[in-house]
Amino acid sequence: MAIAKVNGVEVEFEPGMTVLQVAELAGEEIPRFCYHERLSIAGNCRMCLVEVKPGPPKPQASCALPAAEGQEIFTKTPMVKKAREGVMEFLLINHPLDCPICDQGGECDLQDQAMGYGRDDSRYEENKRAVEEKAMGPLIKTVMTRCIQCTRCVRFITEVAGSPEIGLISRGEDVEITTYLGAAVTSELSANVIDLCPVGALTSKPYAFEARPWELKKTESIDVMDALGSAIRVDARGSAVLRVLPRVNEDVNEEWISDKTRYAVDGLQRQRLDRPYVRVGGRLAPATWAEAFAAVAARIKAAKPERIGVIAGDLQDAESLKATKDLFTALGVKNLDARQDGTVLGAGPRESWLFNSTIAGIENADVVLLVGTNPRLEAPVLNTRLRKQWLAGKVRIGVIGEQGDLTYDYDYLGAGSKTLSGLVKSKSDFVTALKNAQRPAIIVGQGALTRADGAAVLKAAAAVAKTFNVVREGWNGWNVLHTAAARVAGLDLGFTPGEGGLTAGEMLKPGALDVLFLLGADECETAASDAFKIYLGTHGDAGAHKADVILPGAAYTEKNGLYVNTEGRVQMGERAVFPKGEAKEDWSILRALSEILGHKLPYDSLDQLRAKLFAEHPTFGQIDFAPGSVPTVFDLSGLGAAGELADTPFESTVKAFHLTNPIARASVTMAECAAVVSGAAKIAAE
Repeated sequence: MAIAKVNGVEVEFEPGMTVLQVAELAGEEIPRFCYHERLSIAGNCRMCLVEVKPGPPKPQASCALPAAEGQEIFTKTPMVKKAREGVMEFLLINHPLDCPICDQGGECDLQDQAMGYGRDDSRYEENKRAVEEKAMGPLIKTVMTRCIQCTRCVRFITEVAGSPEIGLISRGEDVEITTYLGAAVTSELSANVIDLCPVGALTSKPYAFEARPWELKKTESIDVMDALGSAIRVDARGSAVLRVLPRVNEDVNEEWISDKTRYAVDGLQRQRLDRPYVRVGGRLAPATWAEAFAAVAARIKAAKPERIGVIAGDLQDAESLKATKDLFTALGVKNLDARQDGTVLGAGPRESWLFNSTIAGIENADVVLLVGTNPRLEAPVLNTRLRKQWLAGKVRIGVIGEQGDLTYDYDYLGAGSKTLSGLVKSKSDFVTALKNAQRPAIIVGQGALTRADGAAVLKAAAAVAKTFNVVREGWNGWNVLHTAAARVAGLDLGFTPGEGGLTAGEMLKPGALDVLFLLGADECETAASDAFKIYLGTHGDAGAHKADVILPGAAYTEKNGLYVNTEGRVQMGERAVFPKGEAKEDWSILRALSEILGHKLPYDSLDQLRAKLFAEHPTFGQIDFAPGSVPTVFDLSGLGAAGELADTPFESTVKAFHLTNPIARASVTMAECAAVVSGAAKIAAE
């Protein structure tokens, strides 16, 4: 490895690194505004100036200067100090210096670096320029007079999000950041530019003037808006969650999160179930916990086990699934299903329903086939990884299903199951590439597996994977992309119908059951069912509307819980605030109910429940371990079932990205975003 000196200290570095990176290897802090590790180098701000020998006797921008063998880098000389002070003085000549009313205050790179590297005065006496605000939609608040043209937002939206809706216009003193034709930014990842903006030109519109960072209690947790399990930080004040920010997790979300993850949190305050309800005379009336439990117990005790069914929803933690399964299994109930969308997964080895390449590992694939999935809507952060590899020219992507803008080019092979079953005999260029690939991958989405012929589609997809040797020694390219945060945990727990049990779809038919227990299940149509419905959940959504008894539970920010993402990684969510009103944590409601039903669950605390969970299902004890990181070869031939394939196109199960769950549907911000995307509303500048 090459060696350079940083302030007299020798540092080894890899070829291709910049002077800035080498200096940071040596532990030196280099100020910067435009440079970002995940974006292309722009060299705009000049804040990262250092002195380099051999070289011209002037400071140089370290972010854009390649490091070389034998270089001497100086970061603290008088020349460097004077240069940085001068750059900071120039950066501030047009800045409004309105820190007391700026939402970036307390988290502002410009503030911090002005204190650390700037002058204590300015020699600039001319009038400051003013820039009109821009209409960037319901999420991004603009004060463009603060902008220093670092272009981080432009580079992110173009390079990472793949939706080039922000750009730079004019030249010199008139240069401005704006959206094209003044339109709102519609990317599913647009609000990441708020985190990237170092000066407060782009701030959070829903969070504007809500709080200062030092007022907030910060809790590290896990996102449940999709099945990736992105690392997030929940910021709360009192009983209210005010915002969600991304945490860095290189294995899952890097440092990006979707707009839904970030902004659906206002839905945690609205349409909440904060006390039990019992339907009396056709209307839901408030009740005490004792009255609600009595109504539930009377119905369950009067029903035969085969006439009782349980459907689990998409946002549940593993502990609530475990407690529900334990209780109703003790009652003799076999009608259990955590697959409210009707997906056919759940039989066979665990690898059959996991994203085995792992989220980070999909970057190693050289050919990827997407079957019945739109990752841009179903998992936007995963889509950025596919785009990253496509931009680098390292992957070829094929699609069977919907034709849409995935932010990268792909080979469109066909619309549905007939294309999939005929893929083996195809002589297209893509099929040839798939056959010759060193690390081929197939990503099967729920749009292919939730159909009436889902089992046959799964068998056909497995046959294709086997033919093209997708699962081989040292590489497992069989991937299932889930859309529900609770789905993998449910499948791992065996929360599926027992022998002779009914599936979710069968439970909802008229006359199928006498009692239907809905554990946060809001995405299935219950109107046809004439069963007595018990809903344990958080919001007055579809599940609660038809319920006869409502038991108010805790949202994901209000409880400690384990979640298993689409790659099988077990992650721990932490409680940021307490449940609303009389609501309780889901597992504790089930524990109390079990005692009234005469089948007391054998745990009195969350720790005891987890101990039982880990003992019976050891995979849940492997916190933050992705099983696909150690590739496992398994037999694909047993997946799915023989059957006739319908000649209908695959369609993504996510139709409205911003409205996929009860929390998002209760969110005013998400409703505004959905309206903008659908073209139903135009967002004007403030």
